Amino acid sequence: MPSKTPTFPGPLTARGAVLAVLLSDEDQTGAEPLRGRVTLAAIVRTLKRKYNWPIETSSFPSNGADGRATWATVYSLPPAVVTRALNAGGRDWLKSRATARRAPPREFE
Repeated sequence: MPSKTPTFPGPLTARGAVLAVLLSDEDQTGAEPLRGRVTLAAIVRTLKRKYNWPIETSSFPSNGADGRATWATVYSLPPAVVTRALNAGGRDWLKSRATARRAPPREFE
């Protein structure tokens, strides 16, 4: 069965924020759109299932802030996927995110 082409979520959504990090290779550590609303794992799951992004998951043992043993998880996109996505409208999508985030809030009349 052929894989489906990934699609981009809304630029100002939490899904968009996570995908932007994956496409730009930045670190994601509890960014504002994620705190207290939904888990990163839930967003990644939606990006994989609904938006068809082939996100890779890697988990490893770690230590929590309080010293207890825990697991850390890293999410990434294969470099070839990032290159294809950027060449297929991803750069414009990332620019639309930046533009939308800078836009002043709309006032109601």
